[in-house]
Parts: sequence; C-alpha cells; structure tokens
Amino acid sequence: MKAKKIPQRMCTGCSEMKSKKELIRVVKNKEGEVSIDLTGKKSGRGAYICKNQECFEKAYKTKRLEKNLETKIDEELYNSLKSEIVNE
Repeated sequence: MKAKKIPQRMCTGCSEMKSKKELIRVVKNKEGEVSIDLTGKKSGRGAYICKNQECFEKAYKTKRLEKNLETKIDEELYNSLKSEIVNE
C-alpha cells in the first residue's frame, strides 16, 4: 500500500517546513478580511505559523504575516492569535 502524503507548509516565524496540522493558518478572503482558520479549509490566501511563542514573536516583529497576506493586520487579530498559541 502506498504511504499517504502529508501536506507540508512553511512557518512564517521560523521559516521551517512542518506538517500542516502542526501549524495555525491565518487567512485573507476576497473581501480583504483577515481571520484565524483553525480548520484549514477557509477559502482565501493563507499564511501559516507554528504553535510556538518564539515563532509568533519573530513573525510579529518582522511583520511577516502582513507581508505574506499583503495587507495590514490589526492588533486584535494578533492578540487572539497569541492567546490561541498560549492555550496550546
């Protein structure tokens, strides 16, 4: 039997390739709204980040999520993302 492929995505904080299930997806839809996608199935442009405090801090300081999604991200989304990472 063939081994099942595990989808790999790059973390915006540490730039490491990890399995999609290990990461949190932040998505920008067609209307330009940015939200956290815990299911990984929302349509739109996605950026991934590790469930790790250090990766979040690095991505926040360098504004990598904003660069990847090509839009301004408000502080409220960063706070909810941070609380999601701390709860893991």
